[in-house]
Amino acid sequence: MSLTLRAGAPDGVVTPTRAPAGLRLLFGPAWPLTSLLALYPLWWALGLGVLIFPLMAVPMAWQLYRRHARGLPVRLPPAFWIWLAFCTVTVVGFGVLDVDPAGTISATFAERITAPIYKLVQHLALTVLLVYAGNLSAAALPQRRLVNLLAWMFAVTVAGGLLGTFAGHFEFTSPVELLLPDGVRSKGFVKSLVHPYAAQIMDLVGDPLPRPAAPWGYTNTWGNNFCLLVVWFVAAVFAYPSKPRTRLLAVGLLAVSIVPVVHSLNRGLWIGLGATAVFIAVRQALAGRLRALVALGVVLAGLAVALATTPLGGVIERRLDNGKSNGVRMFLTERAVEGVADSPVLGFGSTRSTQGGRQSIAVGESAACERCGNFTVGGNGQLWQLLYAHGLAGTLTYFGFFGYALWRFRRDRSALGLAASAAIAGSFVAALWYNSLVTPLAFTFLGYAVLWRNSRFQIASSSVESVGHNGHQARS
Repeated sequence: MSLTLRAGAPDGVVTPTRAPAGLRLLFGPAWPLTSLLALYPLWWALGLGVLIFPLMAVPMAWQLYRRHARGLPVRLPPAFWIWLAFCTVTVVGFGVLDVDPAGTISATFAERITAPIYKLVQHLALTVLLVYAGNLSAAALPQRRLVNLLAWMFAVTVAGGLLGTFAGHFEFTSPVELLLPDGVRSKGFVKSLVHPYAAQIMDLVGDPLPRPAAPWGYTNTWGNNFCLLVVWFVAAVFAYPSKPRTRLLAVGLLAVSIVPVVHSLNRGLWIGLGATAVFIAVRQALAGRLRALVALGVVLAGLAVALATTPLGGVIERRLDNGKSNGVRMFLTERAVEGVADSPVLGFGSTRSTQGGRQSIAVGESAACERCGNFTVGGNGQLWQLLYAHGLAGTLTYFGFFGYALWRFRRDRSALGLAASAAIAGSFVAALWYNSLVTPLAFTFLGYAVLWRNSRFQIASSSVESVGHNGHQARS
């Protein structure tokens, strides 16, 4: 494959010539991002999973540095200072890691520092991802290609969901896992990072059942990513010209995806999908596109028929009748709110484990009951984690950054702008019960990047048209 500096390419971008489409996708100028997404099933199977984000952030940062060294501008997202303020709050929070809030297990700074450093590394890696994606030109990474990559991630999510539903006990030892010492890879947190498995086995409706998790590690992360990515799949298929056969297959995939969605027993996912549908319908209606409301009605009617005529409806009914996690979630929410009252500005720098459970401080985790106590305060949703770990300063800067994006790009009524806005708005809803690090935040950032790139490319197009018009007048 040869690389040339194509004359007239935006920002003097190096683009591949006369290479197969697959090679251009994986080894073109945007290769760190395209290979991260296109090959994610491979990274998962190797045991890299979310570890691939900080690894790929290195070549992304190097490309940004080379861009700056060539005298080309490295643009920053709108209101980027708000996000930097959030990152600063997380670092300052290291200073209170040795504080033991009432009702939590005592620990030293050294015992608590590992998790905050891991989160900081991932936050910095995803920050590089956002800046990198936003600076890629339309020649290096067309918007349609980025949308197709996100749509591919949705297809991967559905495939993982089906695997978890019908082969819930499937798991294997990854190459990365084999390289780790026994004492390291046996730890629960490390195992969740490097050990591929299809589902989490949980007893929520009276008997242990597999809940889809692949390739995202946790059932809740699977549900969160499903909500964030489905809009990109719909946009990729229906916002661009495509063959009838392609659209028929896409509709079939969406229909099949209902199976793992229901069997995930994930009420947050069900609510999130409804909230996303309402958001899109309202935005379309405000733009005068009432067909969206009709389409939403048709989809909901079809879904209602499917649930009423198949065993899936019974699964949902059983889940709604068994709210075993409600008490734990309320217990953790109360602890998080109490934590805000104790340390309102900066929080406690990280999460904490409770002494015992919600009924007694004497209850704790054991081999026979791993979920009986010592719950993680802040583990029941991004909002509660931010409030407890980073206080009001961290919460306001985190949501302020994404809230500003929704406001800044509110006039973007394109299909891609609508999908990106829906994904970001959906992350606000999901924050009530899902944590966002790592992949949900990555996909939210890429939604932000799509909005930002849309704005950039429209301005560039307007400038070119203006120059052409003025030149024409001068020649006349």
